Amino acid sequence: MHTTLTEHARCLWGDEYAPTPDCDVRDHHSMYFTEELTFADADEILAMLHALCPNVVDGFLPVWVRNLGYRLILLQRPDEPALMRAAAINLAAFGPSWDDISDDLRDRANALDPEGFVTW
Repeated sequence: MHTTLTEHARCLWGDEYAPTPDCDVRDHHSMYFTEELTFADADEILAMLHALCPNVVDGFLPVWVRNLGYRLILLQRPDEPALMRAAAINLAAFGPSWDDISDDLRDRANALDPEGFVTW
């Protein structure tokens, strides 16, 4: 059985940096992972994203999981500029469908933290 969100994701999609764990779960469905992700706390989601996608455009984690993960993190921590910027970078890397959202997140982060101002 999976003990962490990262382990569950690694089991479903593999990991570019670590071996896929042995697993005795017979029915792997992304819907079970989605339920676990939906109710995970921000730290657990961030741990998964950092472990499986440390360089933004790498890893085997599907883009929809990355996007949903960042969305859920920002719902839990809506006023953290560093998280807004990380989400914006992720969206920009896998856009262009989300460029407007990415730009908005970057602008909000820059308004909250002018010293960390980012342009692209």
